[in-house]
Amino acid sequence: MLGQRNFLLLAGTALGGCLTMAALPTARAATLGVPPPLSYPTAQYLKANPAARAGLLGRMAQRPMDAQVSDSHRFTATTGGTWSLVTTAPRSGLTSPELMTDGTVLVQDGDSPQWFRLTPDAKGNYAAGTWRKVAMMPVVGGTQYAPLYHATGVLPDGRMIVMGGEYNAGAAVWTNQGAIYDNKTNSWTPVMPPAGSAWAQIGDAQSVVLPSGHFMLASCCAYPDANALFNPQSLNWKATGAPANAGAYQDEQGYELMPNNNVLTIDIWTNYPNGPANNAEMYSGKAGGTWSPTANLPVSLPDPCGTYEIGPAVTRGNRTVVAFGANTGCTTPTDPTAIYNVSANSWTQGPNVPQVCGSSGTDGCDLADAPAALEPNGNILFAASSGYGSRPTHFFEFLPDNTIVQVSDPLLNASVSGSYYYNLLLLPSGQILMTDFSGTAEIYTPAGHAMQSMAPVVTNIPTTLTPGTTYSMGGNQLNGVSQGAYYGDDAQMATNYPVVRITNAATGDVAYARTFGYSSYSIKPGVASTAKFRVPTGIETGSSTLQVVANGVASSPISVTIN
Repeated sequence: MLGQRNFLLLAGTALGGCLTMAALPTARAATLGVPPPLSYPTAQYLKANPAARAGLLGRMAQRPMDAQVSDSHRFTATTGGTWSLVTTAPRSGLTSPELMTDGTVLVQDGDSPQWFRLTPDAKGNYAAGTWRKVAMMPVVGGTQYAPLYHATGVLPDGRMIVMGGEYNAGAAVWTNQGAIYDNKTNSWTPVMPPAGSAWAQIGDAQSVVLPSGHFMLASCCAYPDANALFNPQSLNWKATGAPANAGAYQDEQGYELMPNNNVLTIDIWTNYPNGPANNAEMYSGKAGGTWSPTANLPVSLPDPCGTYEIGPAVTRGNRTVVAFGANTGCTTPTDPTAIYNVSANSWTQGPNVPQVCGSSGTDGCDLADAPAALEPNGNILFAASSGYGSRPTHFFEFLPDNTIVQVSDPLLNASVSGSYYYNLLLLPSGQILMTDFSGTAEIYTPAGHAMQSMAPVVTNIPTTLTPGTTYSMGGNQLNGVSQGAYYGDDAQMATNYPVVRITNAATGDVAYARTFGYSSYSIKPGVASTAKFRVPTGIETGSSTLQVVANGVASSPISVTIN
């Protein structure tokens, strides 16, 4: 690991006279607002420089977790989708939403060990759904596990793994704790970190579930960097290759699954802060778990102003990736984007993010820690704000013709929140769930229709089903052609796995069959795979329609009979 002295020198050199991030909160107190996700060097620099911490506290939005503002100053557009409120949860601080394979959603009460389950109503309406507490996260190694900004993934057996955390119960510790949640039994199992000194900290690590079903995890702060694969069956870790061209360090970088079954990362630390960081690398499991350089970007996306942040990168259904920058404004008010063509292994520069942020409405908007999600219609919904997390936050859509339009802000809190407050999640309904650390989540309903080129195609499934029975299905593109929603190293909300929705013909009631046993997580267009599903015991009988959904895009309906 880099010594603290080297970290402080690096951070101090890069931050220089353009410090733009807030002081580092050390507890979840209402007066401090939502703790920001910071790079490890930045956090260490601020920790060693109390004057810098105090002077920068007001530069970011400091809305408390329990605030809820009816936003009369929100931007309202004449284009794009619409927002609606979800039934208020029992607690504020909602963050890190994850879609379970039975159609329910788990959402964390941020910086605490408590999670809640959102269950849609009988018609499949998530906005009118109900919230229930689930089991508390476990005590791991004598310490209560209560992470914030952590690695997360849904495993092939339907369980959810959570590893690391930049904060734990309010303290900035870059914990190496971990746990697995079983939705069937409502229970947590502690997970030990990979062996070795490189894993003394995991923190706000990036992660991805590979096409093989293995969970690949990075160590946030190891120097040289380190990666490991988690086997969901044996619960064991195995070392694998780590990015080689990232200056032997990969904090704040994101991992994006590609339609060629590889994993993309954009290097932040190469030449940084003394030159443009425009290198990218690709991980190949077939090549022995190694990384190799891919084409260079035409523009540098990491923030040149010392935050060490970068925006999300979203895989689209046309085998391209849209990567967003994080320029917080010290050198130029514009924030760039870049578009990667997977088939041609080439990048082109995309449009700059609009300059409509800040209190004046004319400052540059950027995605330094911000969410994005691929809508079923092919547009990309994303949030952006000025500086590093300054208020307000505005929402936009990146269109298939590679242009950007501003869409309406959420109904609550946008005028008092920074972009890092937000997480997005694709729902089986084709809508996008948004959390913002308040107690009321919101749902974005995109305009237009789903692109059937992104839909699963079912080729083999029984048409007579019995409640409480498990069945197998086969098809093409069952995982969709994207991971759905993205953020970066601080949160992962991938939904590239099939969810089975059954609608009763007589009543219109909706039930979800729990899926598991995925043969692949590949998002390669048209790839064949299999999965299993268990019909709920309380499902209504009679004629019904079954659809397989991935990333909010549903297959063609199949007529089935529930015995």
